[in-house]
Amino acid sequence: MTNDRHPENRTPSPTEVPSFTEATETVEIAVVGCGPVGMTLAALLGRAGHSVVALERYPGLYGLPRAASFDGEIMRAFQGLGLVDELAPTLRTQDAYEWRNGAGDLLIRQVFRNVGASGWADLYKFHQPDLEAALHSLCTSLPNVDLRFGTTVTGLSQDRDQVTLNTSDGATLAARYVIGCDGGNSFVRNALGVEQDDLGFSEPWLVCDFTLRRPAADLRLPSMLQIGDPEGPTTVITTGDERQRFCFLLDDDDDFGRERAADAVWSRVGRYLSRDDADIARTATYTFQSLVARRWRDGRVLLAGDAAHQMPPFLGQGLCSGVRDALNIAFKLDLVLRGVRGAEVLDTYQSEREPHVRGVTATSMELGRQHTLRDPVLARERDRTLMAHRRALREPDRIRLPDLGPGLFASGGGQLSVQGRVSDGRRTGLLDDVVGGGFRLLVAEQALPRLNQAQLSDLGVTVVGFGPTATGASAGAAGAVVADPDGTHRRWLSDLGATAAAVRPDNYVYAAGPDADAVTNQLLALLTPGT
Repeated sequence: MTNDRHPENRTPSPTEVPSFTEATETVEIAVVGCGPVGMTLAALLGRAGHSVVALERYPGLYGLPRAASFDGEIMRAFQGLGLVDELAPTLRTQDAYEWRNGAGDLLIRQVFRNVGASGWADLYKFHQPDLEAALHSLCTSLPNVDLRFGTTVTGLSQDRDQVTLNTSDGATLAARYVIGCDGGNSFVRNALGVEQDDLGFSEPWLVCDFTLRRPAADLRLPSMLQIGDPEGPTTVITTGDERQRFCFLLDDDDDFGRERAADAVWSRVGRYLSRDDADIARTATYTFQSLVARRWRDGRVLLAGDAAHQMPPFLGQGLCSGVRDALNIAFKLDLVLRGVRGAEVLDTYQSEREPHVRGVTATSMELGRQHTLRDPVLARERDRTLMAHRRALREPDRIRLPDLGPGLFASGGGQLSVQGRVSDGRRTGLLDDVVGGGFRLLVAEQALPRLNQAQLSDLGVTVVGFGPTATGASAGAAGAVVADPDGTHRRWLSDLGATAAAVRPDNYVYAAGPDADAVTNQLLALLTPGT
């Protein structure tokens, strides 16, 4: 069936002649925007062997804090990129998240695990320039990735064969695919004429970042606190041992200019900090919004990160959602560029990611609405409800993120896989470090002998069996059995009701079930060209 929206999906008629634009340069992939999402995508595709040019309008890395948290799923993604050793010393593991009212009464205390399902802590606080520096270093180490700063994209057009980008330096670039990672005011989205759905959340906030002269613990600063005070909702978070952020809800946009003045900022934070304790690193004014692009793919152009969706920050999932976009796009685009799957597989990007984003956004909006109640009567009702709920629980509720929507899955797919400790007989470490990433078939040990391991290996699939001890082939080879000392993976398979689970490069389950042969055949069908 033809799809006029996606011209490269169509079979050309005999009268159609491929139209190539004269260009000074041709590349497989162009990424517009060199923030964390754009550089993550460039690194993933570059490591897969594709030529990537990433274009950024700013002359260098942004250099100022913006996003402040990511979760264990995203830490696993950075693990896969080999960034743990560089990032770990810069991160702050978050153990709890508190809500209090204006009188200081505890309303909610959300406890985070030091080791969650992805093998990492549930939540990390970070300084965005540190993350960007690590991603920049990785990208520049890859010979097939070219980061170009100070280059603004001024024009975009596409046909069935390529996308043509015009840039501010007068150059023309032709790419097989383009991904717009250029933020909430995305040029790429606007050039495509893509409209956005407004989900109904819009609030003006003042965000103030400080560089501390003493560690946050010495100053007894709240680590992660929401203050639901009708007189002035406030967020206080420690983003590093010597970094602190304060966010203040403003009455309206007209307050922006006045409230970002230094004297006004110091007045607001006086309860926590004095001028002797810290220096202002940045003040910024934002309108926290909830927007979702109606189309995330238009032909050979895709949108990711804030270009595709924006959400309030109350769940700390903005950056996480963008990195998930990059992981989803990268392995699917790799399948397309290698001729394993047709271009129509890229339509599953939005069908999978949009329901997840909308679910996360809805939760974030609800948290934001509860936090920012300005009516004292409604705020008191909220306080009573939340305190009663907290006292009734033996342990705090844990917010669970949704599974992906329908897309590139076979039976039993769509949920995030787990990562625990394993041993291959030579070393013990997290699963991905020991056996590698990519497509993996994870099976109970007894199912290994009957699998078509040679064919799976030829297609680049790592087959891993879990048993009480490590036996068989070396780590990463087809048919390796690794010890699962904590029982993490065997329990997970049991909870799935599965003997085998096929896991995609983005760590989501492609297929799972009690019949290991059936799961194997589903994975073979996906990865065998022409099937």
